[in-house]
Amino acid sequence: MLVGVISDTHDNIENVRRAAEVFRKEKVDLVIHLGDIVAPFTLLELANNVEAPVKAIYGNNCGEKLGLQRVAGMVGAEIWEPPKTIKLEGRRILLVHGYGSPQDTAEIVEALAISKKWGAVLYGHTHQARLDYKRGVLILNPGEAGGWLSKPSIALLDTDTMRAKIVWL
Repeated sequence: MLVGVISDTHDNIENVRRAAEVFRKEKVDLVIHLGDIVAPFTLLELANNVEAPVKAIYGNNCGEKLGLQRVAGMVGAEIWEPPKTIKLEGRRILLVHGYGSPQDTAEIVEALAISKKWGAVLYGHTHQARLDYKRGVLILNPGEAGGWLSKPSIALLDTDTMRAKIVWL
């Protein structure tokens, strides 16, 4: 299964469209948003422009949770409070946004990965792309799709091989 991974869109609709274009071109089977969608119209734009189901978690800047829930229901997406464990192709994958500083988030994510309870730990929040393995567990941050603090990026994850790549928008 090929999964498109996106985070920290922060309502940058143009970059959401660019990311959706990559996901369509790559024919992803699923899109995962790791938080800080921010407004419901951004989730609507993403879901309407990809040709795959969307699963998402809230980030610390997702204040309009009821609106996001309503839009998710309208477009057949799912959105949860983090942390959220999902199963893809029999693999347990942990979705988190992040907590506190980028350093705090990295430390928490690494601790979760080395527990080996999941095949991958996917996170956002830091606005920095990261692709790493700890004790054979994938640690993936697609970076920020919003492009407000750094060059915008997303990621592609192959759940058969548990290999990923960062795609710069």
